[in-house]
Amino acid sequence: MSRIGKQPVALPDGVSATISGQTIEVKGPKGAQSFTATDDVTLTVEDGAVSVAPRGKSKRARQQWGMSRTVVANMVTGVSGSFKKELEIQGVGYRAQLQGKVLKLNLGLSHDVDFEVPEGITITVPKPTEIIVEGNDIQQVGQVAANIRDWRKPEPYKGKGIRYKGEYIFQKEGKKK
Repeated sequence: MSRIGKQPVALPDGVSATISGQTIEVKGPKGAQSFTATDDVTLTVEDGAVSVAPRGKSKRARQQWGMSRTVVANMVTGVSGSFKKELEIQGVGYRAQLQGKVLKLNLGLSHDVDFEVPEGITITVPKPTEIIVEGNDIQQVGQVAANIRDWRKPEPYKGKGIRYKGEYIFQKEGKKK
């Protein structure tokens, strides 16, 4: 039994959910999102909450049960609030700046990296060494943060690169003479 799947997703004030077939659409003050569940689960809306139940006892139905409930919960959170990922840049001369819808990154390469900000995502740069990625879709926020981090992952000897805030990088010992 899925402990996550058993719990219904409560709909806060101002958020509504409609189900048509296997597709659920959630609308709120910050926009609307939709999700199409597999045929292995059943979605229902009752008493201001969305419930997800498995169809049958197969392994796939049990896997989809918890995952579908989590996706619905993230959609409800996204249309009523937003998700945020914070990145830190460490390294001499490494910095970021925002110019319109383009994030310019100086990462020690022979050229500046121009990162186009996708629709539905807002990026802010409070300091030249901090990047904040915000949006309503948790998957898109995480993917954009990962794409920015991919330009210069933290290396294990000096720790230079782009890392998530609070991420621990295991430091290796260098060569000895």
